[in-house]
Amino acid sequence: CGANLCADPKRAGESGSGTVVPPRALCQASRGREIAGGEKVRGAQEAGVDFAGGEDMVQKIQEGWVDFDAVIATPDMMRSAGRLGKVLGPRGLMPNPKVGTVSADVGTAVKNAKAGQVQYRTDKAGIIQCTIGRASFTSDPLITNLMALIAAVNKTRPAGTKGICLRTVSLSSPTGRGDRGHLAV
Repeated sequence: CGANLCADPKRAGESGSGTVVPPRALCQASRGREIAGGEKVRGAQEAGVDFAGGEDMVQKIQEGWVDFDAVIATPDMMRSAGRLGKVLGPRGLMPNPKVGTVSADVGTAVKNAKAGQVQYRTDKAGIIQCTIGRASFTSDPLITNLMALIAAVNKTRPAGTKGICLRTVSLSSPTGRGDRGHLAV
């Protein structure tokens, strides 16, 4: 899905980025890893995370073990997790508060990651690119996920913006040509 925003992403505070948990999951539940300390490790295990630990997990990742799809860290462990930038950064797995992977609420963060949370970000031209479905989806799940994305974008739009924030929406397969149309919300 591609969408053209009315905001100017070059201005500070007007870059639309965030996350959305699509109502219709895009893939199977992901394998997650929690980097937490003390009592939070037990909470992460209760929330259903596949691997949980503190400094021992940081050391294991530094040694090259990357058999997971998401990394969630608690704020107190970000100093240790910061050393993982060279390993996790190129894979797009580095914990980040903007996308909900650095959180004190371990249960919600794990639940969102397992539900297939999707990140969207605006490029320099004001265009959002985000996956909302698979080629095998029928139109109903695609529409449901698109409406969830539109709601999330409208929540994060700049305070000074009035009216409809999306100008156009284009849907296509990753290698296909997008057919542009106007969105009436």
